[in-house]
Amino acid sequence: MSWEMSDGSVVINSDGACLGNPGPGGYGTVMQFGEHQKELSQGYRRTTNNRMELLGAIIGLETLSRPCTVAMWSDSTYVVHAMTKGWIEGWQKRGWKNASK
Repeated sequence: MSWEMSDGSVVINSDGACLGNPGPGGYGTVMQFGEHQKELSQGYRRTTNNRMELLGAIIGLETLSRPCTVAMWSDSTYVVHAMTKGWIEGWQKRGWKNASK
């Protein structure tokens, strides 16, 4: 299956996981633009699942070198809801702190 979009936009597929929460984990991100593909990944000794899920998406977006149309794919409800349900706006308003600071 090809992830290439017919309009030439960039497709970012990201995933993250960890063993234990917190525990060792990492993210993997695959970016496609036409026939070009870039794979990004990194592991951490002590992290959380949500951090890795978010980081995979963030790293993909940060890697873009110019403005473009992006299709982002993630299996993480946490990442999807951050964008589609406006969770990210609340996180920003609270200075990226949770209820327990």
